Amino acid sequence: MNEQLLIVEDDDAIADALALHLKEAGYRLHRESDGLQAMGAIDRQRWDLVLLDVMLPGADGWDLCRHLRQRHPDVPVIMLSARSAEAHRVLGLELGADDYMAKPFSMLELVARLRALLRRVEQIRAAPASAAELRFGPFRLDTSRRELIRDGVTLSLTLREFDLLHYLARHAGQAFSRSELLSRVWGAGFDGYEHTVNSHINRLRAKVEDDPREPRRIVTVWGVGYRFEGDPA
Repeated sequence: MNEQLLIVEDDDAIADALALHLKEAGYRLHRESDGLQAMGAIDRQRWDLVLLDVMLPGADGWDLCRHLRQRHPDVPVIMLSARSAEAHRVLGLELGADDYMAKPFSMLELVARLRALLRRVEQIRAAPASAAELRFGPFRLDTSRRELIRDGVTLSLTLREFDLLHYLARHAGQAFSRSELLSRVWGAGFDGYEHTVNSHINRLRAKVEDDPREPRRIVTVWGVGYRFEGDPA
């Protein structure tokens, strides 16, 4: 195990507890306690995963998440916050976090979720190269480079956004519940909550729909979940 994790946390007690459990699990760690300094750490190198507190001096976690997604769209991010209200969870996910855990949280659960995210990244890297791609409208979904391209322009997708879009596009015309998508895209046994799926769907719609308020590709199936509409034959 050689993954380098960036911990952005200004609470020394929480940071020490994270360091204790994560070093014991075999990860290499770097900690920043100030948001502006964390931006510098993000600019200097690419991290394997970022644990990101929301309330920080210098720059808050929301700004840091935006900054990270601009620089490294596919780096896994887990947001940590004392703000447990649904609106804050949704905001974190809308900004591109892969997961959001409210304080106080179980260290064992955090390590389990972190490992699940890193396993997914490793599976992607280990997958055999493939020239396969999916096309719909002006879009091309390149499964070997993990890119969404529209008219020659590459659109940034996070790890989960790509996986979710790829899964839906491969099963065009089939409706899936939120719990099914959570299990099949995030992984069996993932104990996040279903609003995670809603947030990622909203972000994808902003990228693939002409009018996200009136989606025609990723449509809502009332009482069920979501369905991807492929192009007519």
